[in-house]
Amino acid sequence: MEQATPAAKTGQPAQNRIAAMLQLLQDTMSVQKRIVHAGDSVYQVGQPFQCLYVVSTGFFKMVNLSDDGREQVVGLHFRGDWLGLDGIANGRYGCDAVAMDTGEVWSIRYDALLEAGARTPALLTAFHETMSRELARDRDSMQSLCTLPADARVAGFLRYWADALAQRGLRTDQITLRMTRAEIGNYLGMTLETVSRSLSRLARVDAIRFCEKGRRDIHIPELGALTAFMQRSTASLGAAAVH
Repeated sequence: MEQATPAAKTGQPAQNRIAAMLQLLQDTMSVQKRIVHAGDSVYQVGQPFQCLYVVSTGFFKMVNLSDDGREQVVGLHFRGDWLGLDGIANGRYGCDAVAMDTGEVWSIRYDALLEAGARTPALLTAFHETMSRELARDRDSMQSLCTLPADARVAGFLRYWADALAQRGLRTDQITLRMTRAEIGNYLGMTLETVSRSLSRLARVDAIRFCEKGRRDIHIPELGALTAFMQRSTASLGAAAVH
């Protein structure tokens, strides 16, 4: 489990916002808390929608089935994120929500949330802000998949993961990826081999270092190096396109 560190000061406002939102939920609503372990489903595609779920601890992935029956990772969620928003419109969940490690989710009935929001405007505001951030995240993910070269996508993924940890007061210099190389490739729209080659190139320029205890444990000496790598990769692609 990633540990808190004073180095993650840039995430302090987000960390405080998340803590305040979780406290507000407990103060104004009845929440059902559930411990989950890696591989456990919070809900599955097609199930009738009744509840939203809030991540208290842990890491979660959203999984859908492609037209040919393959599993497709379509989203990642961390502490303070809401799960199940896609079920509001159609009355059924649109994908599987799966735990990537041991964590805790809070179950909140949607009708009870609306009633509590009418009594407590701050709760409704927090919910709307969550939906807005979700839309922005989906937009940014789509832009990355459509426009960035493979190396930049992998660097951007690591930067995204580290930023998410920083916003929750966790260390970013030493991270444990909760996904296999194949899952990362699935999420980023590339093969396992392409992900491995991109990670190796990142290691060669010292933007990341692989830890001895496992290939999922990655040391990031400087977050700015990931951003610089992304910029160089994108610039190289643009230059190649000109010639």
